[in-house]
Amino acid sequence: MKIKNALSLRGTLTVPGDKSISHRSVMLGAIAEGDTVVHGFLYSADCLATIDCFRRMGVKIEELRGEAGENVLIVHGRGRRGLKAPDESLDAMNSGTTVRLLSGILAGQSFSSYIKGDASLSKRPMKRIIEPLREMGARIDSENDDNCLPLEIQGRQLHGITYTSKVASAQVKSCILLAGLYADGPTTVYEPFLSRNHTELMLNTFGGNIKLKKDAKTGLPGAIVYPGVILTGQNITVPGDISSAAYFIAAGLLVPHSEITLRNVGINQTRDGILRVCSAMGGNIRTLNVRMEGREPVADLLIRTSELHGTNIGGALIPTLIDELPVIAVMAACAEGDTEISDAGELRVKESDRLAAIIEGLRNMGVEVDETETGMIIHGNGGKNHRRDARGCLKGAVINPKGDHRMAMAFTVAGLISSGTTTVRGTDCVKISYPDFYRDLESLGYNL
Repeated sequence: MKIKNALSLRGTLTVPGDKSISHRSVMLGAIAEGDTVVHGFLYSADCLATIDCFRRMGVKIEELRGEAGENVLIVHGRGRRGLKAPDESLDAMNSGTTVRLLSGILAGQSFSSYIKGDASLSKRPMKRIIEPLREMGARIDSENDDNCLPLEIQGRQLHGITYTSKVASAQVKSCILLAGLYADGPTTVYEPFLSRNHTELMLNTFGGNIKLKKDAKTGLPGAIVYPGVILTGQNITVPGDISSAAYFIAAGLLVPHSEITLRNVGINQTRDGILRVCSAMGGNIRTLNVRMEGREPVADLLIRTSELHGTNIGGALIPTLIDELPVIAVMAACAEGDTEISDAGELRVKESDRLAAIIEGLRNMGVEVDETETGMIIHGNGGKNHRRDARGCLKGAVINPKGDHRMAMAFTVAGLISSGTTTVRGTDCVKISYPDFYRDLESLGYNL
């Protein structure tokens, strides 16, 4: 797709439902008693992979449209022990959330299952969930010596454990907590920094017994889940995904003469790192109409064109914006001064090696970037010559996102402020998380 610079972007958008919350609503709804009705569900490729896996285990799931035109999902729960052995392989496609969280549930079942994924997912590390699940008593075998997909899981009676994860990952934490529902005693998981907490919030909404807990010796954040509870179907309203909103936040700040309102965006404090970074960079963002949707905070965001400056991003902030780092890097490229991103080694094991892809893409667009062990230093092009007009901060280039949806959307934003045409190849990958991304971009007055 060819992207030319934009004169301005103006309008109001409602970004699609949160991907993380959509996944979890299906999973918990499936093992709950009774029906779960999910409003604002994200019908993306990743979430549809989760639906397909549970349908193969006997769960009836209806995809509907609400009176206001919103996506509605009805999950007819089978209870914690009601899943059936699948007749064939479970295909997680490109979804790391699907395979990792689902593995925690499958580990406690009374049947065997086999999980596979596409070529990209089959390269992503699974040892981080295999180790704790084996410690709990599950039998998990990888067909590859490097502990990647496909996996064969023989469900067993699990044992409660205390586990400290080496990475701050909501997928790892959630896998262990979901397995803990099937254990013979409490299960506690600690992590280096607090990762997104949607599983903890939603488990308690469904009637689970989960509590936050800090390690007495190290002070590491954690959670403890108690088994044996009966989960009950719920009505869930999914807030807009801040990871999807991120592209329009960046575009609204960078494209000249822009004003964008984003409705119903989730601002959970374990996910709002991009808002904190934008504030530190001098971004003009107003948070309006703050309210609660169930246990999740939601707000409208008003974004206006701003002059940005560099900042430092690392430590505990990283898990709150890990998926937004590609587009944050684009913002940094157009800021005045340097931005250092550190502690982001987890980007190397996403849908692509995002650290390498970000650096390659920015360099192709004329940005000086120093690669570090766990991040990069971006020398922003937004000096005096560009303070009134972001166009010219970047030069047009050909970008290969390597099938990574977040890279495709981030460099589409970069193309909006480049001095020449930017070609982003293989943009169909945006269907993984944001199928209507380009349509929504056009609704703001941009002509593709």
